[in-house]
Formats: sequence, structure tokens, C-alpha cells
Amino acid sequence: MKKLYIETYGCQMNVADTEVVFSILGKCGYEKCDIIEEADVILANTCSVRDNAEQRIMGRIEQFNIQRRKRRGVVVGILGCMAERLKGDLTTSGKVDLVAGPDSYRRLPELLEQASQGFPAVDVTLSREETYSDIIPMRTDGKGVSAFISIMRGCNNVCSYCVVPYTRGVERSRDWHSIVREACGCAESGYKEITLLGQNVDSWHFEDMSFAGLLALVAESVPGLRVRFSTSNPQDISSEVLEVMASHSNVCRHIHLPVQSGSNRILAKMRRRYTRERYLELVREIRSRMPDCAITTDVIAGFCSETEEDHRLTLNLFEEVGFDAAYMFYYSERPGTLAAMKYGDDVPKEVKTRRLEEIIALQNRLSLESNRRDIGKTFTVLVEGASKKTDSELCGRNSQNKMCVWADTEHKPGELVEVEVTACTQATLLCRLTDNQIGR
Repeated sequence: MKKLYIETYGCQMNVADTEVVFSILGKCGYEKCDIIEEADVILANTCSVRDNAEQRIMGRIEQFNIQRRKRRGVVVGILGCMAERLKGDLTTSGKVDLVAGPDSYRRLPELLEQASQGFPAVDVTLSREETYSDIIPMRTDGKGVSAFISIMRGCNNVCSYCVVPYTRGVERSRDWHSIVREACGCAESGYKEITLLGQNVDSWHFEDMSFAGLLALVAESVPGLRVRFSTSNPQDISSEVLEVMASHSNVCRHIHLPVQSGSNRILAKMRRRYTRERYLELVREIRSRMPDCAITTDVIAGFCSETEEDHRLTLNLFEEVGFDAAYMFYYSERPGTLAAMKYGDDVPKEVKTRRLEEIIALQNRLSLESNRRDIGKTFTVLVEGASKKTDSELCGRNSQNKMCVWADTEHKPGELVEVEVTACTQATLLCRLTDNQIGR
């Protein structure tokens, strides 16, 4: 069997796609390999959301080529969003043998055969139908605790800053039958948690079923598993989804709700189809229905024409919401997007950097305040494994997706334990085991 090595960059969707690729190629005689020096095929599943992600991958391609020069016959390839965006430029550079977009993975056996014969292999065709719904992914979570289930592909929103609609194509919803079948398969295989994935899960629909219906169906089909989902869009998340969350104990109390900016002017320029006021209304509804629900977000500092007043409105919104955590970045212009073609990247980098630092400092305080409010509370935590610092401690996440750490050498990954929060940092809840233990 040929040995296959894949590095995965970017979002959870790319992790799920890598598992699909391992499955497709596994059936054609390729064996998963974790040591690059032993691999016959070296692939990178890539991200194009930010420029620094692409630059990092270009650096890795140079490292991949060391293996190609050392060992005759090694094939180097690029998969995913970066492959779709740069297309044939990657093969004409002579640094890669294969380029396959996110809808071309079924053709990988054929493309690899072509590349192994010395012919550049490129397929970046985007599909309006492909969902890989019939493929059982080869899970890469070695602990067998959490699994990703892709429920849809592509995006129709065309936010002005985002390259995803151009690299992943139009929105397609996977049929609910295959989603439930995969969820049940995860339960039968011993997984304890699943995450339903999509660029915008709230716009999932199949026949007459909405995402709220799918979420309820999955939760009821695997009552012994925790169910998470990501990512929600403020313009599409519905009261029905919140009701399903509130009424199903195995649906985790965490919503990732990207706001991107606190300024209505910037939101309109970003082509985000909600206002600051609507976003705050959603937050109030979430907390009214589920007071224990964590809310996290994404934000972009320094978008085109952003003023100090726009920035102040973002800081103010963070204060008003009190996010539990956030992914924070400064604006990175992406070629081909509306913002790049129409607006121009006109906020100086030093201004972007300063504004981002101010947002990060504020969120660090808010995260610490959120965690301090949890001191004295008890949570059920799914054990993930040993903590990063010592084997005498275990770590895992509670329903709110907060990382918990506690002294423990007895429990195993996949078990549920009850812990009490005794202290915290801005990133972690420091806990102790209670006397009321749960087990598997």
C-alpha cells in the first residue's frame, strides 16, 4: 500500500474534508501515514480565508519538496480552498504535482495516478450537487471522543470580504437521512460527541425540513451523544433552533455567532444582512431562553474605510454582549472578493494592528469575567485526555465549550465526569472532581 500524509489547515470543515479524502483513498490502496519522511503522497488541505494562512502553506510546500527531491516518485499536492483559488498557478510553478478543489476529491485516485506518471494533475471544478453524503469518513480523532459531520457545503451569502463562495461554490444541503445515519454510526463506534458543520448551518434545508428540524432529529436519534453545531449566521438563526436547544439536554449550550463588526455602516459594507440592533436582540433572546448558554463570536478589525467611531462601536458591542470568547483578526484583503475589487484596503496596517490589540485586550477581560462567574458551579465535562501541562491532570470541555482542567489519573477519554470550578484563568476553568461521578 502507498503511504498517504495529509496536513490540514483552517476550519473544522477542512478537518472533515480530510477525513473524506482518507476514506476515498483508503479504498484505493492508500494507507494513512503520520511520518512525512515515509510518505509516498504528501498533501496539504488548505485555507484561503486570510493571507497569512496561504503564506504559511507556501512555506510548507517548500518543506514538502525536500522530500520530493530526496525520494524519487513522491507526489506533492494541494487540496481545498487555496487549490481552488490559485488553480493551475501551483502546478506551473513546478512545486506541486497535483491540485484538487474541494469538490474534486472523488477523482483523487485518478489524479494521483496521473501525477505519479509525471503529468501535472489539476481539477478545481466546483459542483452544485456534491456533498459526499455516501462516504463514511475515516476519523482522525485518535481518541475516538468527538466527530465532525458535514451537513452542507458552499455558501450563498457572498459577504464582501469573504473568499469562501468562490472557493467552495454554491450552498448545497446534504440529505437528512445520510446525516442521521452518520450520527448513529458515530454512536455505534463509541464517539461521545458530534458537531454538525456548515458554512452557515441555519440555512440548511432538505425537502420540507429546516435546520431546527434536523437538529431535533439528530439529538433524538443519538440521545447518548452530545450534539454541537457550527457556524451560525445572525441573519438566519431562528427561534425554532433556540427552542430545540432549550428542550434537548444533549444539545450543548454554546452558540458561535459571528458579528464581524459593531457598526451598521461597516456591516452593510461587509454585506452582512443584519444590524447591530438585530444582533443584540438575538443575544437577548438566547439568554432569555437559555441563561446558561455561552456565546462566542468572530470579529474583523480595520475593514475597508473603518473609522475610529466604527471601531468604538465594535468595542461597545463587545462590552454590551460580554462574549465568552472570540476569534479576532485584522482585515486581510482577499483577491477576487467584492471588497478587494470595489473598496480597497485603505486602513493602514499599524491602525488595524492597534485596533485588533484593543479588541483582544477587551475580550481577554471579558473572558476572565465570564470564567470567574463560573467559580463554585458544577459542570458535566467530557474527558478529552491529559492536560497540556501534566499527565496528572485531565482536561475536557463542558456544554458551554469551555476548557476545564482537574487533577485526575483514573478517568479515560470519552468518559463524563462532574467537576466543580474552584478557580480560573481567562482561557481555562480550574476544577476539582465532585463526589457525584457519572462514568460512561
